[in-house]
Amino acid sequence: MPTKTALIPSLWDDNAAEVRSGDALAILRYRSNLLGADLRITNFGGGNTSSKYEAADPKSGRPVRVMAVKGSGGDLGSIKESGFAILYLGELEALQGIYRGEAHEDDMVGFYPSCAFAGNTVPASIDTPLHAFIPYAHVDHLHPDWAIALAASANGKQKLEEFNRRYGRKLVWLSWQRPGFELALMLSKAAQEPGCEGIVLGSHGLFTWGDTQKQCYENSVAIINELGEFITEHQARLGNAFGGPRYSARRDARDLALRMAPFLRGALATHRRSIGHYTGSDEVLEFINSRWAPELAALGTSCPDHFIRTRIAPLYVEWDPASGSEAELETAIEDGLVSYTERYTQYYEANREPGSPALRDPNPSVVLIPGVGMFSFGRSKKEARISGEFYVNAIHVMAGATALEDGNSDDSVVPQARQPERSIEFTRFHNYVALPPREAFRIEYWALEEAKLRRMPAEKDFARRIFLVIGGGSGIGRAVCHKLAHLEAHIMVADRNEESARAVQSATAASAGKEAAASCYADLTNRDSLRKALEATVRQFGGIDGVINTAALSLGPLKAGQLPEDHWRTMLEVNLTSNFVLADVMKPVFLKQDLPAAIVLTSSANAVVSKSGSESYDISKAGVNHLIRELAIGFAPLVRVNGVAPATVVEGSEMFPHDRVVFSLRKYGLPAGDDESTEVLRERLAAFYASRTLTRLAVRPQDCAEAILWLASERSSRTTGHVIPVDGGLTEAFLR
Repeated sequence: MPTKTALIPSLWDDNAAEVRSGDALAILRYRSNLLGADLRITNFGGGNTSSKYEAADPKSGRPVRVMAVKGSGGDLGSIKESGFAILYLGELEALQGIYRGEAHEDDMVGFYPSCAFAGNTVPASIDTPLHAFIPYAHVDHLHPDWAIALAASANGKQKLEEFNRRYGRKLVWLSWQRPGFELALMLSKAAQEPGCEGIVLGSHGLFTWGDTQKQCYENSVAIINELGEFITEHQARLGNAFGGPRYSARRDARDLALRMAPFLRGALATHRRSIGHYTGSDEVLEFINSRWAPELAALGTSCPDHFIRTRIAPLYVEWDPASGSEAELETAIEDGLVSYTERYTQYYEANREPGSPALRDPNPSVVLIPGVGMFSFGRSKKEARISGEFYVNAIHVMAGATALEDGNSDDSVVPQARQPERSIEFTRFHNYVALPPREAFRIEYWALEEAKLRRMPAEKDFARRIFLVIGGGSGIGRAVCHKLAHLEAHIMVADRNEESARAVQSATAASAGKEAAASCYADLTNRDSLRKALEATVRQFGGIDGVINTAALSLGPLKAGQLPEDHWRTMLEVNLTSNFVLADVMKPVFLKQDLPAAIVLTSSANAVVSKSGSESYDISKAGVNHLIRELAIGFAPLVRVNGVAPATVVEGSEMFPHDRVVFSLRKYGLPAGDDESTEVLRERLAAFYASRTLTRLAVRPQDCAEAILWLASERSSRTTGHVIPVDGGLTEAFLR
């Protein structure tokens, strides 16, 4: 059971619905979710859990032993019953009879689907035999930082013996072996040693087990707590971590991070774009600002789960935060990236074999800047955040391993090596041992990992793209946000109506993902408000690829000859001047990022149709048409600037409240009953406007959104300075 001063409390509840149900798979899911909910126990997507139990064979109806194990790519914290691979245990065990040795262990993966129970189609992970061959009913394979700190220590085996003596345990040490069939056989043998309670895998993680689901969970939590107590006591005795401080955090760290994020994002986009995430926590800055950080960062991580996310190593930027200027930091980043990509390419070339997957993006996914913090990058905001979390795990591991240093270990031998003579392959610094580059490559460029990547769905049109949508809370802007979300964009929904913006954020998050949508306040008439909306976008996602403005103002029709000066000024300020200011606010970030981008503004068919009673609105939109052309010239060649010119869009428009709809209908001699709903009246007005067009189709928000998305996408990469009509074929608006 956990110690009385447990760092991690046991959360097992005998009254939980899953436990009370008695269903083995439901209880396994419950156990897995408890373990995966705490990053100190295992990181996102890391670790595996399994249960062996009896189930009725659908072919014979007789009870048969099966094993449920977390499926390939699953996450313990969020896994459902449907995420477990279920296999015939006897058929898995029989595979040992056809195993031809370590050189052929990857071939064994092809047999796992044939062992599937009752048509289960969840892909079995490479860890499946690791669980199957351990002679216990319930097994946890976890990656707690404290366990990996021990597993990544040059004196790890010695310290494990010390740990066992102190806590009356018998954990067994296994030297490094890549996960697979060979490791499964090694684990089986180790687990059968008399009294064995668990296994520490050198440079990897921890295996624990139990005869019941509850016993397995509590054994895992108890051992992790004891390992935590053991490691943290060593850290407390050490005092200063990582050799003590070399630099201090800058007072303006967050503001400097905001300015550097677009620059970094652009510099890293030599192969593909990414979404960024910034971490400036005290523990991250303590590491980055320390004396040992450059050497430790260069060694890379130890646990395979870590460097699959963080690459073999991060980029540590050599820069003095006390005296260096922002320009010097940019130069240091550029120089560091050149060196990093050269080293990474050399690493690939030195270790690749016939049949190895092609070289992937050689840029880092984690960048460490002294005085500022850590930037992590990925395909999505979630992936970028998780990559950063994995490197925080790596920092914890390095802190623990270096704290265990006692000067008593043999410098020529490390316990992670299966044979003493192979110790030379492992690199170490102050008791921390990293995986050999060859072993790291065998996992990073593993054919089985490549197959997992190939199974992922193809990226959609706006994957890895970031958009700020002004006016996103209603009408055309709302339709734009929904379509962007379905195409995997990351979206900042900005609107004067913050409640509407939040509602659209929530709705788009359902398709884009919770972390891919955000919202903020934006007032078109206030430069500072627009600047803050841009900053919110950069802070959230690391940069920006497009700005779309669908917000505008119409103060309603006036009688002929009436045009108050304040009416005129307001229209020009909101509909025209604000678009100029918006572009001006965005320009520095676009230039800093140095990536092709797009601005799409919303004009109107009224810009070219002369009318009476709406002069100020019409002229403001005519100005937008020419502003688009001027901006296209001024922003070329980096940023394309285009626009759409809708005919009147009634559906969902805040410019058409009930009173205005009634006014417009009566103006055209159409019925408008006082007891009729706004939506019914809007549909009638939209149908009237449609009747005046060639297509006889009402112009809807989604029609305008389609045109906007085309202009914002790479499909229109040769189009700039143009305005696309979306008016159903309004002959009065034909270009002339």
